[in-house]
Amino acid sequence: MAEESSTGGEKTESPSAKRRADFRKKGQVAQSKEVQTAALLTVSLLFWIFYMPNFWNRLTVLISGIWRNCASFHGTSNDVVNLLFFLVKELAVLLLPLFLLVLVIGFFSSVFQIGWLFTTQPLSPDFSKLSPVKGMGRMFSLRSLVDLVKSILKVVLIGWIAYATVYSHFEEALILVDTSVTAAMLFMGRVAVLILAKVCGILILIAAIDFLYTQHEMEEKMKMTKQEVKEEFKEMEGDPYIKSQIRRIQQEMAKKRMMAEVPEADVVVTNPTHLSVAIKYDNESMDSPVVVAKGADHVAMRIRELARENDVPIIENPPVARLLHKIDLGAAIPEELFKAVAEILAHVYSLKKQPN
Repeated sequence: MAEESSTGGEKTESPSAKRRADFRKKGQVAQSKEVQTAALLTVSLLFWIFYMPNFWNRLTVLISGIWRNCASFHGTSNDVVNLLFFLVKELAVLLLPLFLLVLVIGFFSSVFQIGWLFTTQPLSPDFSKLSPVKGMGRMFSLRSLVDLVKSILKVVLIGWIAYATVYSHFEEALILVDTSVTAAMLFMGRVAVLILAKVCGILILIAAIDFLYTQHEMEEKMKMTKQEVKEEFKEMEGDPYIKSQIRRIQQEMAKKRMMAEVPEADVVVTNPTHLSVAIKYDNESMDSPVVVAKGADHVAMRIRELARENDVPIIENPPVARLLHKIDLGAAIPEELFKAVAEILAHVYSLKKQPN
């Protein structure tokens, strides 16, 4: 059954790209610890198999060198300190390749699962995790049950593998009492490597299952309710109401700017029914007349009122008014209307030259 969301409703919708990105920014990604464990143990074992001969040779040389110099060791504080520093340095050199390998495998096992991700958000304190109620919820959650089953399964399988492997070599181990210490150590080393190899196989199988389950669990966690999908869409695209309000304000501001141009117009051409277009022309700064205001119905009436208040001539010419109304604000008059507009402007100029 889908998980119930805090916003109500079942999480039935696939997570959006934004939802995935938000989870990733918070460090909430599908990462299986079993993959890291299996990778570390398997690669370390393979590396150790190839590195072990060189390691034992260098360790043998180190121990034999210490034994050869025992006669010169007087047991003073300086000798003890020097010996400790020497041992730490030599052992660090011997084990450094293994430590570096562990760091590299740990890093790449994470990159393999989640890609490159650097975020400090998971380190920030979250006091909600201190809630006893939520703590009890996590304790009895499906994830806790899976982890418990997984831990029990690992202990049982690893114990069984170790027992079965040792039991199968039990008869061979009985004759070790008649062999050399070196032979006995080689036998124990071979059995130990065999046990570890089988354990790695089991861990790889568990890691594969846990990886798939972790991916499925995160996918279910990221799922969205229908309401969350709607809210995210509003957030990304903008609330339709807010967008309509913004458009309304923009239109009002544009209308005010347009009306402010009417008193500076040279003429207003009208269709007596519902259109008004204000035209302005300055032969010194303009190549052709420009539409500075236009409107229909009540806007057209307001343009005419402003024109009358500011003594701007109003000319009725329905065909020209309809054509001029199709031109964008601030746009120049097209060439095909030059003659008609020129006649109107000439008439207006002639009226202005007539004595009152």
